[in-house]
Amino acid sequence: MNLAAATLAELRTLLDTKKISSSELVDFFRARIEKHNPKLNVYLTVCDPESAAGTGPLAGIPLAIKDNFCTKGIRTTASAKLLDSFISPYDATVISRLKEAGALVQGKTNMDAWAHGSSTETSDYGPTLNPWDTTRVPGGSSGGSAAATAAALAPAAIGSETAGSIRGPASWCGVIGVKPTYGRVSRYGVIAMGSSLDCPGPFSRTIEDSALLLQIIAGKDPFDATSAEEAVPDYTAEMKKKRTFTIGIADEYLEGVQEDVRKNFDQTKKELEKMGHTFKKISLIPPKYSISVYTILQRAEVSSNLSRYDGIRYGEKRTAFTAEAKRRIMLGTYTLSHGYYDAYYKKAQQVRTLLIEDFRRVFRDVDLIMAPSGPVTALKLGEFEKYPFFGEIMDVLYEPGAIAGLPAISIPTGLDSNSLPIGMQFMANYFSEGALLDIGYQYEQETGFHGISKQLIDRYA
Repeated sequence: MNLAAATLAELRTLLDTKKISSSELVDFFRARIEKHNPKLNVYLTVCDPESAAGTGPLAGIPLAIKDNFCTKGIRTTASAKLLDSFISPYDATVISRLKEAGALVQGKTNMDAWAHGSSTETSDYGPTLNPWDTTRVPGGSSGGSAAATAAALAPAAIGSETAGSIRGPASWCGVIGVKPTYGRVSRYGVIAMGSSLDCPGPFSRTIEDSALLLQIIAGKDPFDATSAEEAVPDYTAEMKKKRTFTIGIADEYLEGVQEDVRKNFDQTKKELEKMGHTFKKISLIPPKYSISVYTILQRAEVSSNLSRYDGIRYGEKRTAFTAEAKRRIMLGTYTLSHGYYDAYYKKAQQVRTLLIEDFRRVFRDVDLIMAPSGPVTALKLGEFEKYPFFGEIMDVLYEPGAIAGLPAISIPTGLDSNSLPIGMQFMANYFSEGALLDIGYQYEQETGFHGISKQLIDRYA
């Protein structure tokens, strides 16, 4: 078996039957990292994990972790040199749950510094390159975790999303990315960007692996007051229910998308119709209005969250902040200042409520909403400099669902005319991650995601 292409379930079988040892598995991926990381710049820190004892579902399996998750005894930088020497004294809840399941931390992956970006180009350690085309970006802010999964520098990875930071890189790198309902997965120990928006979630190459990882990391956490009490279902069972869904399509989410993306959307719709699913036209608040809402709310929360990095309790002096962080701090402080709070922050929260109510209205009539994951496929390095609000523009189709706290998934559904991956996203009602995994699994079983993952892994032998 090609270990690079093996799923978590397949690796579990190989380990249980002693056809491979955990140390051999770690060495295998370390060798791939040593070979490909100098070019791709996926990992900031590569670990030397010891084999885990126990019989958990991930026992002995190494994973890639986005570098904004605190990991005990391992450097955690959020890709910002202000935290270059920070060694976390504790594990984030997501990390502790993965370790309880036996997982090993293979390494910490590159990201946009402080998660401020949508291309992984704002990292203080240089950009991660897209393994499909190294003149292009992998998306962000979880670009390192998506690229690690796509190029099989890890069997799967963990990332986080505020508004597109899982779905975007998943789409541009041709893998699966799951953004859970806000509160479904604990934020404790995740270096905060937007506290009312941040959602940890998995990257994988199969739906079954996504279901397993989500099962492990989801659930109420006493260390996070915003984590949900909602019971966590058996996601592996949920994905196999093979339900027939009514899927909503909103023209507002198709305006201005790249021609190849639009063609792929139509093709994916036909494939799902053949599988027995029905489609219904719906109308939603145009996603362009979410740009203003997200910009105001996220900058305000950034201003608050980064105020703790004063050079006394954490990291270096505040002069170590780079340009993007400074811009966000200043804009956020302005929107929260006396005389402007009501005009900007309060108004943005009111529009956020309208977005939530709009989605609730639609989900009375449909089970899922389908839309392109993003308006374009992976862009060239440096193109972000053309846009004052690059992230907001690239994430325009992700932001409404993120602002509303909805669960969503991006799956690979084809390649564009430049042989770059195209992703399709599905959004569901609150705590309906099982439905997202179900539709994704059905599509995977029917199409094999058109062999997209295998094509890339064969190139990174």
